[in-house]
Amino acid sequence: MELLFLGTGAGVPAKHRNVSSLALKLLDERNAVWLFDCGEATQHQILHTSLKPRKIEKIFITHLHGDHIFGLPGLLGSRSFQGGLSDLTVYGPPGIRDYIDISLQVSQTHLKYPLKIVEITEGIIFEDEQFLVEARLLDHAISSFGFRITEKDKPGTLDATQLMAEGIMPGPIYQRLKNGEIITLDDGRTIAGHDYLGPDQKGRIITILGDTRPCTNALKLADSADLLVHEATFAAGSEGMATEYFHSTTTQAAQLAKEAGVKMLCLNHISSRYLKEQSKQLLEEAKGIFPNTVIASDFFELAVPVGSK
Repeated sequence: MELLFLGTGAGVPAKHRNVSSLALKLLDERNAVWLFDCGEATQHQILHTSLKPRKIEKIFITHLHGDHIFGLPGLLGSRSFQGGLSDLTVYGPPGIRDYIDISLQVSQTHLKYPLKIVEITEGIIFEDEQFLVEARLLDHAISSFGFRITEKDKPGTLDATQLMAEGIMPGPIYQRLKNGEIITLDDGRTIAGHDYLGPDQKGRIITILGDTRPCTNALKLADSADLLVHEATFAAGSEGMATEYFHSTTTQAAQLAKEAGVKMLCLNHISSRYLKEQSKQLLEEAKGIFPNTVIASDFFELAVPVGSK
C-alpha cells in the first residue's frame, strides 16, 4: 500500500506543483489503484509515473471545486481509449453525476467500460472483505468530504517451518489451516490452524481530507490513523486568511494530527504563493508541533507500513 502524489498544489497549477490528485496504490492488496481527486492535467502527471489508467478501480472526489475535478472527464475518456474495460466507480458530492454526464455528453465521449457514479452522503460509502471507506463532511466553502480508509485485519502468517518439522508437508491442508480449521491427519493426529498462525496482521488506516478548516469531523476521521493527509494551504501565522478562505495552516494541520493521535502526518494542497524552496520552512512549522511530519511534492511516494496486533 503506497500513496503517490500526482498533484499537491492549491487552486491553480504552479511550475513545481500541479493541482490536486492522489493515487492510493493497492497493487499487492487487490491489483488496483484508487484515485482521490482529479485536478486539471492529472492524466499528464500519470504519464510520468508507472500508473496504468486501466488499473484505476475507484475515484473519490472530495469536493467540486475546479482544482479537484477539471481533469476527470479527460481521464475517464483516456482510460477508455487506452484499453480500460473493467468497471470504474466514481464517488463524490451531489452534483458529480451532472458534471460527468454533461461533460461526456457534450464532448461525445463514449466509454467502453461500465461507469458507476455514486453521489455520497456521510457514513460508510464502500465496504468489502478487504476495505471500509467512511466519509464525513468537513468545513469548507462548499460541501467537502474527508475519507477514512480502513484495511481490515488479516490472519497472521502460517508457520510452514514448524509444520514441516512435524511432518506435515505443503499442500491444500496449509490453506485449510490458515483458515483456522481443525484437521484430523491420516496418522490420527488432530491439529488446529490457530496453533500455527502468527499474530494477526493489523489493517492500516489512512485518512485523506479534502479542503477544510480545522473541524470536529476531521478529528474523528483521523483518530489513531496510521497516516493523515491534511491540507496545509497556508503557512503558520496566516490563520486569519486560512479561516476566511476555508483552509488550514501548517500548524493547524499539525495540531489536529497531534490531537488525533496519528502515526504520521503528510502536508498537502500547498498554495502556489509558496516557492519550492519554501517547502522546508512549511515542513519545519508543522514539525515543531508534530515531529513525524512530511510534506508532499508532485510524484512523492509514501509507503504505509504493515503493522501487527
